[in-house]
Amino acid sequence: MPKCCLSMLLAALLAVGAPFAAAEDWHPSKHGAGDTLGAINHLSAEQVLAAARLVTTGKAYPLGVVTGRDTPAYPPREYAITIIQPGQDNGPTMGANLATGNDDLLYTWMGIGSQLDGLGHIGVNHVYYNGHKAQDIVTATGLKALSIDKLPPIVGRGVLLDMTRHFGEHPLPAGKAFNSADIMAQAKAQGVAIGKGDIVLFHTGWLSVADDAERFMAGEPGLGLNGAQHLANLDVVAVGADSWAVEVLPGEDAALAFPVHVELLAKNGIYILENMNTAELAADEAWEFLFVLGQPRFEGAVQAVINPVAIR
Repeated sequence: MPKCCLSMLLAALLAVGAPFAAAEDWHPSKHGAGDTLGAINHLSAEQVLAAARLVTTGKAYPLGVVTGRDTPAYPPREYAITIIQPGQDNGPTMGANLATGNDDLLYTWMGIGSQLDGLGHIGVNHVYYNGHKAQDIVTATGLKALSIDKLPPIVGRGVLLDMTRHFGEHPLPAGKAFNSADIMAQAKAQGVAIGKGDIVLFHTGWLSVADDAERFMAGEPGLGLNGAQHLANLDVVAVGADSWAVEVLPGEDAALAFPVHVELLAKNGIYILENMNTAELAADEAWEFLFVLGQPRFEGAVQAVINPVAIR
């Protein structure tokens, strides 16, 4: 494991239980004291219809990457699959037509490859979105609230901002942060505006170095805290990027552990989409599109491996 990954993991572990911005009043949520859906509340049937009108070519883009044994992942996450032939180990067949078949048995962390971070993933001092306390919702067999199986499909207007064009670098270097001024400038340059209910993706080029797992996991370019707050003020539903944490690493403040995750998930109920394959969208200058995600409905799950689709 790279030394920098160990240091980031240690920092996160040390931060657990430490008070962070305790004086801030970030709950109850503006969506109501009992809310468990967060920014998904901004979605509506009218917005889905408006997003569908963005489809002009019919081209569909898979935003998920292939997940396998060698997929770089935040330690100690890993993936393993076993193909089995139930009842056929010694060559038997089924029925007069000699049918045979294969099944698969998967051992995996849910937060690997292209993934959705649910609102139960990151909190502040064991308190999660909308004031849900770990002691009330977290069990070894699944979350009692904020789990991804309770979410409706995330369907709406997707917006891609190509930050490699903004900074004139591809890929952006690890540790390169972009914040509100950068976001507004690149949106203006592309002729798009981020609005309420949007799903916002950033292209940094970082996924292009994923074959070098040590470099890929050692850090990344990404969203800064001010940028996250800006997007929260715009009432977006989800924020994603072609990187494993979406936020800039090493971070802007070495004393803070994953502050963008805290800002988006815990404080604002905004979902995070990691390792999004944005390269083809960027190459085609597909800046806005219909975004469709029907996440798997694993009961009690915190995260999920996903393959959203962008359609333009």
